Amino acid sequence: MDLSSSFIQVSNPSTYNNYSFSSLFSQFPTQIRLKIPKFSFPNSRNFHVLAVAVDPQQELPKNSPQRLLKELSERKRATSPKKKVPPKRFILRPPLDDKRLAQRFLNSPQLSLKSFPLLSSCLPSSRLNNADKAWIEEYMLEAKQALGYPLEPSDRFGDDNPAKQFDTLLYMAFQHPSCERTNARHVRSAHSRLWFLGQYVLELGLAEFFLQRYPREAPGPMRERVFGLIGKRNLPRWIKAASLQNLVFPFDDMDKLQRKDREPPVKSVFWALFGAIYLCFGMPEVYRVLFEVFGMDPEAEDCQPKLRRQLEDVDYVSVEFEGKKLSWQDVAVYKPPEDALFAHPRLFRACVPPGMHRFRGNIWDYESRPQVMRALGYPLAMTDRIPDITAARNIELGLGLQLSFLHPSKHKFEHPRFCYERLEYVGQKIRTL
Repeated sequence: MDLSSSFIQVSNPSTYNNYSFSSLFSQFPTQIRLKIPKFSFPNSRNFHVLAVAVDPQQELPKNSPQRLLKELSERKRATSPKKKVPPKRFILRPPLDDKRLAQRFLNSPQLSLKSFPLLSSCLPSSRLNNADKAWIEEYMLEAKQALGYPLEPSDRFGDDNPAKQFDTLLYMAFQHPSCERTNARHVRSAHSRLWFLGQYVLELGLAEFFLQRYPREAPGPMRERVFGLIGKRNLPRWIKAASLQNLVFPFDDMDKLQRKDREPPVKSVFWALFGAIYLCFGMPEVYRVLFEVFGMDPEAEDCQPKLRRQLEDVDYVSVEFEGKKLSWQDVAVYKPPEDALFAHPRLFRACVPPGMHRFRGNIWDYESRPQVMRALGYPLAMTDRIPDITAARNIELGLGLQLSFLHPSKHKFEHPRFCYERLEYVGQKIRTL
């Protein structure tokens, strides 16, 4: 480091010689006392003092630290104003004119579907750009092959088929908030809508499956079974079982990531994936992907409920549930008969068993049931080919309403407690979806 200074010797003949100098670091002169070493030959003139003097007016060399510090201080003063500039997202922009605003709405893919309002609301708000199409060309075939779908583009379907939008929704499902494409507004909005829908689709689908598989079980053990299958700690295992980890983390090894960096993206992709599948193919396809592609086993040890004391049910279950456990294929491919009383007769019978008929004709049936049905707008005008079917439907509806209103805290010893809780459990999932 070069130091510019001017030495002045003070006339003081003694053992110590005083020197004073002024430097560029301070405007005040500084005195340094140097001790002259004792030589064997005190009269020798071979003692030399070497010093480098630089003119302050002369330009410093390029590699000089002084010059670098000086330039850095000047740059800070120039680029660091006193007032902070607000972020770009808070800067108000002039509104679009009516023509451009109308053109943006007309070009939105959400307006291309009028017969599927829920599906259209989850589509991106603007058309896919080149970066979106590049991801589709690179990873779409791998994603479809892992999930067991045909490799052909979904554009081959007709406009009246919701599966035509499957490629777009599948691409949006993998764009989790930690990926590079999440900065695009249309990608971020579509993905958040898909995972918001997907989490409730999973809960409703598994609730219907376990209600029919275990007709005598209370909702408490069922919730533990659902958490054991789709809890956030188990989701990385299912993603890896389907070989989708490279699509979620294209640049990282999922097994080497920390839990806080691994679970949120996996959960977001997992939920959004089932939201896209439900919108395009329905609930039967959700069951196929859950139990066939991801390999979930409802009888696995890690998803079994805790042992607890539970009163034995006094009602008889329906013939469809007696002596066997329904598989996911039975639930997925089930179609109600033509003369069925309800849209979901087996699920209704799993919540309202045949033993509820013994409560017909009680006080609630005469006093409260007509008021409740009148307030809800029942019975509906139905055109059944057999009048007895309409009467039987209204009787079953009245029994279900009686079970809903006479809650266990009021009538603990008359009505089967677990039936009310099962109705409450499935009703909560239907409401959220």
